[in-house]
Amino acid sequence: MMSLALLGDALLYAVLPLYAESFGLTLPWVGIMLSANRIVRVFAYGVITRLTHSLGVRRMCIGAAFLATFSTALYGFGQGPVIILAARIMWGLTYATLVLATLSYAVEYRESAGTRIGVGQAIQRVGPIIALFFGAWLVGQTNPNTVFIILAIPTALAIPLAFSLPSDATAKPKTSRPVSLTRPKPIDVLFFLQGYGVDGVFAVSITLIFARDSTLPEAVMSGGALLAMRHFGEALAAPLFGWIADRCGARRLFVLSVVMTMLGFVGVMVGLTIFGALIMLLFRGALASLGPTVISQSVNTGEDVMAPLARMQTWRDIGASAGPLVTGFLLTVLSAEIQHGIVAVALAAGLVYWLIYNKD
Repeated sequence: MMSLALLGDALLYAVLPLYAESFGLTLPWVGIMLSANRIVRVFAYGVITRLTHSLGVRRMCIGAAFLATFSTALYGFGQGPVIILAARIMWGLTYATLVLATLSYAVEYRESAGTRIGVGQAIQRVGPIIALFFGAWLVGQTNPNTVFIILAIPTALAIPLAFSLPSDATAKPKTSRPVSLTRPKPIDVLFFLQGYGVDGVFAVSITLIFARDSTLPEAVMSGGALLAMRHFGEALAAPLFGWIADRCGARRLFVLSVVMTMLGFVGVMVGLTIFGALIMLLFRGALASLGPTVISQSVNTGEDVMAPLARMQTWRDIGASAGPLVTGFLLTVLSAEIQHGIVAVALAAGLVYWLIYNKD
């Protein structure tokens, strides 16, 4: 269900920066649109958790499936900031709902929760990968608005899937208060920068970089292929590096992954766009598993591990929402390459801060 729901959102990152006018938007508005769904998520998780308690997982998933279909279609039919922003807010609520639902089902059988979550993550990446390759190709054959209307058709298949869920399934999430915006720890700063850089600077500007030396359809195809690597990286690198960390230690591998991510940004800055992007996205996937592992290993036995994990995810979402917003405005005065270089410097400073804070 999540895989189908992600189709429109995944393609939007590749299409919107180049075809902003087709949606009635300016470049600064592109940044706002690509960050709006994450801003909604930061504040919506607590409310959605309480609603899921009251209504159950099945009803919430049915509502999310309808919202996903409607928001994807709205990308095609809608014009102007108000309508597209409404679609992005709908998607933010959809994603937050489906994340909680998938976790609820995954941990229903505790003895196999890890395997169920891992398989679920792999399945969830299939939809975005297909959307970024097939959808990007389809943009060159027709126009971007029509493509999103077409994608709404397979997205609608999530609706019967939601109705097929067990009617007696109810969510059992923890009843803790919604995460508040507390002062970030050094590791939170690193994940803020990662979210800002990968989901902001890189995602917004990569198709613009390719468009300088190619046609718009070719730029969408090239950018879409690299954006698909975000999903490949998470599906492949996260479990692989998590497995290695269990045997070789998470701390050193975490430092290596941050350094390699930083070097990926440097590669894009100096013109090695594809090589730098591949390095960046591979190790971005590695950090998806290494970050939580480092946090869990730093917490004493008996202490609550969920609070620091939730704080890290919150700050990552804040970075990922601020990234597109700021990048869209800065592209009018700073090139994409310079912005990648700034992120690399910030990541280096953040890593030094984390090492000093956690030195033995």
